[in-house]
Amino acid sequence: MDFDFSDDQEQLRDAVRKWVGRAYGFERRRNIVKEGGFSGEAWGELAELGLTGLYIPEDDGGLGMGPIEGMVVMEELGRGIVLEPLAQSLIAGGILAGYAPADVKQGWLPGVASGERIVVLAHGERKARYRLEVCETTATKTGGHWEVSGLKSLVPVGDQADAYLVPAQVQGKIALFLVERIANGVTAQGYGTVDGSRAAEVSFKTAPAQLVTAEGLVALEHAVDIGLAALCAEAVGVMDQTVAVTVDYMNTRKQFGVTLATFQALRHRVADMKMQLELARSMSYYASLKLNAPAEERRRAMARAKVQLGQSMRFIGQQAVQLHGGIGVTEEYIVSHYFKKLTQLELSYGDTLHALGEVSARMQDTAGVFA
Repeated sequence: MDFDFSDDQEQLRDAVRKWVGRAYGFERRRNIVKEGGFSGEAWGELAELGLTGLYIPEDDGGLGMGPIEGMVVMEELGRGIVLEPLAQSLIAGGILAGYAPADVKQGWLPGVASGERIVVLAHGERKARYRLEVCETTATKTGGHWEVSGLKSLVPVGDQADAYLVPAQVQGKIALFLVERIANGVTAQGYGTVDGSRAAEVSFKTAPAQLVTAEGLVALEHAVDIGLAALCAEAVGVMDQTVAVTVDYMNTRKQFGVTLATFQALRHRVADMKMQLELARSMSYYASLKLNAPAEERRRAMARAKVQLGQSMRFIGQQAVQLHGGIGVTEEYIVSHYFKKLTQLELSYGDTLHALGEVSARMQDTAGVFA
């Protein structure tokens, strides 16, 4: 299979890498964390690069690009452990463009593409334990208008977003709705997360909503898969930089009068880190290439990718901290922030054990078809 990137994709990668290197240094990131974990200014800079409209059709003001371009962008943002949730714009663009009725598309896609409006997925519930089919939020239609009631947890930048994509039960079936943050009955309580970014608990009490699609579970699974592919690519970028910083440290830090890189046992550990990185990279490519596949094939691919990425993230993060010693967990040193990011990514959209269970269940389903 050809894994070479096109000239346009390489130019996109170069543009994002230059922005991260020039405009999103470690000190700026630390300041954004202190200010709450989200910067409207940095978000505007991402929008100026056109990244907020990556998955949105050109007719709606976007770039009309696909999963490979999304992978390239997220990998570069991972290198800078960028806090602003660009993956949510990829999800919103993909789902609204693919499932929403014309009036919703016209009302929201241009704003999402320009970065002027932030739409995020609000699907997590406390009792769900990563299961997408578990949903206690409800929606009712009153006088021709929809109203949503329920509580969603760990909503990315939930207190900063303009609107949410909300799955809710309608007569025993999940539908997907768009709810504005400023709507009556919406309350968002924001807080910082372990990696320094921002999330919120969002409550809906008969909040007015727009129906995106009655096939809510289908759209929700697709939304999560877009998020998983973006997560995999972002994690590869984080791990790549983690390995690079660790190697640089071992080439400069001396013990017993010689650099750490001269100790064979430590060199073997770095070699294992690099092996895990390449395994993760190949599965990230696999996830992105399968993002437009039929639903069952796509879901199976994402679960497999998340298993490998989860294992690689945990191994590389832990090894990096151990090879650095005490400095590896200090707030002032960047490796601790890489480690926090990898820890949070490993738990997002289902932890590694959950993904392993998904792989097992889908393999059994496939075996049943051919039995």
